[in-house]
Formats: sequence, C-alpha cells, structure tokens
Amino acid sequence: MKFASKKLILAAASGALAILLAGCPKTPARPSPDSTIMGGIPKDSTANINYLPPTSVDNLGVPPGSLVERPGWIGERNTSILEAQTVYFDYDQSSIKASERTKLQTAKEYLEKNPTHRLLLEGHCDWRGTAEYNLGLGDRRANAAKKYLQSIGVDVSRIETLSKGSLEAAKNADDSMRAKDRRVNLVVIDPAIAAPKPL
Repeated sequence: MKFASKKLILAAASGALAILLAGCPKTPARPSPDSTIMGGIPKDSTANINYLPPTSVDNLGVPPGSLVERPGWIGERNTSILEAQTVYFDYDQSSIKASERTKLQTAKEYLEKNPTHRLLLEGHCDWRGTAEYNLGLGDRRANAAKKYLQSIGVDVSRIETLSKGSLEAAKNADDSMRAKDRRVNLVVIDPAIAAPKPL
C-alpha cells in the first residue's frame, strides 16, 4: 500500500511539473527592425517622399550617410544644436522632472529665435523591458515633453514625436549608462535646407 501511495504521489508531482513547465511563457525575441511597423527601406522606391540624412544609426538600422524615408518631413535633422538639452527620466517614468524643465524652456527659446525650424522629440528607454513595452514608454516620454512645450506656449504644429524605445540602448549596461538611455532627444528640423534626392 505504501509503495502504491508513493508511486501515485510521484506520478502526480511529475504531471504537475510537466504542466507548470509547459505553461511558462518564454521571453519574446526582439523583433528585427525590418519586421516592425515602420519596416525597412524599399531599395527601389521611386515614390515622391521627402528624405532625411540621419546623423547616426537610427531606428531602422540604417548607417550614417544613408537616406531614410520620412513621409511629410522636409529639411535636415540636426541632433547637435540642442544636444545639451536632452531630457532625462527616472526608471519606468514618463513625467518631466522639475530639474529637466529648464531644458525644454531653452528649446522654446531656440524655436522663438528660429521661426522656420521644427522640433522632433525622440523618446528612448534603457534595455530593460520588452521591445513593445519600451516603444510605448518612449512614446509616452516624447509626448510628455510635447505637452510640456505646448503648456509653455510652443505651437503644436512645430513639434513632432517619435519613439525609438530601446532600439538604441546599450545592452547589459550599468546603472549610469541606463540612466543616459532613459531620455528624450531634441532634434532640430530645418526646412530651409533642401532635402537630398535619393540615389
């Protein structure tokens, strides 16, 4: 009787373990940029679309000097003009900290002095979290900066937002590097510079 009881308990434990292991979700694989909503760049594109030269590898994985399709955007992107005004965020947060608000005030003053320029707010995250979650968080961060700029008088027509999520984050970075990855970059778009033609 004892032997049968032990056999029954062992069988039940093995069955429970098998069910438990089968039900554990696996961490989703990070998608290739070509399989995301924005997708890759068509090699034979002849559509009438404005092109921008990226200043660094962007969320499409395109190297510097390549041309990236940006429907509706005209002019050249410049990431260095307001680089010192990068807005940083706490872990898993999208609210603008009081210490970061003066940076957005500086951006407003720049736009006032350059009435033809526009501003692209690029939301970024550190590597932790899924790609999908980080794209959403990057979007919330970019839109928080946009709302703050609107609240201090910047016309919404001069602001664009883009989430890059954790696509440019340093993988397995330490705390100080992760803090730098939680940010919104302020990218100036100058429409006075003619967009280059695709090759």
